[in-house]
Amino acid sequence: MSDLAGKLRSALAAEGLPSSDYDLNPDSRLSPERTLRSAAVLIPVIDRPAKASVILTKRSSALKHHPGQIALPGGKVDDADDGAVDAALREACEEIGLERRHADVLGALPPHETVTGFQVTPVLALVAPEFEARPEPGEVAEVFEVPLEHVMNPARFLIESRRWRGERRFYFVVPWGPYYIWGATARILRALADRMPNVET
Repeated sequence: MSDLAGKLRSALAAEGLPSSDYDLNPDSRLSPERTLRSAAVLIPVIDRPAKASVILTKRSSALKHHPGQIALPGGKVDDADDGAVDAALREACEEIGLERRHADVLGALPPHETVTGFQVTPVLALVAPEFEARPEPGEVAEVFEVPLEHVMNPARFLIESRRWRGERRFYFVVPWGPYYIWGATARILRALADRMPNVET
């Protein structure tokens, strides 16, 4: 096991609260009878010779949901999937061409609830450095990498807000160059960052 893999496993094992889109909006009223759909995303960490980074995507502007947004590879858990890990790996293969032989799954964070009614399981995987992304043009406009040290530093995260369905909602952002990483993607990365205060990347 590589040193980076050991550090990431230690972060997954560290204490931390589950995350949700409601963390910064404590006045939100959630129905105890709400039904959440299962989904999964992959947090793909690639150990480049220079430094480790996280692989992210920019969604196609032609998509009906969340066009042009920055996202982790992922999607709904299908009936044919063998759970969240299987779904995350399948979606990563479909969206960025990440074959399973190039992904070493290290574990998962607690599920993240979104305002759109999904319960998303973030799956953390270490990706082989020889991996070369092949974006699926119908879903992914661009695949890019962000230094792991950038998104694992809680000080890099900002809190912003906008009106959504008539209410002012607050959320995390963690900008990187021209990329505006926000919403559930930023919150999931922040959840991992909160577990890594003593893990050097």
